[in-house]
Amino acid sequence: MRTQTLAKTGAATLATAVVGGLASRPAQSLWYARLRKPSFQPPRQAFPIVWPLLYADIAAVSATTIDTLNEQSRNDEASKYSALLALNLVLNGGWSWLFFNRRQLGASAVAAAALTVSSADLTRRAVRTNGAPAGVLGLYPLWCAFATALSTRIWMLNR
Repeated sequence: MRTQTLAKTGAATLATAVVGGLASRPAQSLWYARLRKPSFQPPRQAFPIVWPLLYADIAAVSATTIDTLNEQSRNDEASKYSALLALNLVLNGGWSWLFFNRRQLGASAVAAAALTVSSADLTRRAVRTNGAPAGVLGLYPLWCAFATALSTRIWMLNR
């Protein structure tokens, strides 16, 4: 893997983490505390463990995928993957703003579903390019699917 590509994907995921983290600060607010939450809501401590691992996974697998595509002279596919990764990270960071800052529970559930689809597509493309080792990215759409179920249930409980 070229260091330059990993630096770029790492910077992009770090920026997403910072944007999402800033938006998530209201998670400690009275509004959030008063929301009805489902029984499968993870403890608050789970999120700062899961997300950094997922962001590292996204950065590493994406860098490897982009480099492999470029090395195989599949530059158009590398560019498309990069654009889809950028869209995915916008959806990722945008969810926190919709949920915590805008308090748009329905819109955040829809955004989580879009993020799940986007994450699954990135995983499919990575596995098609790099085989089974890229399958570790599959943890990302699984977590996003869980987040979609969680967001949807919170929305339904608080209508």
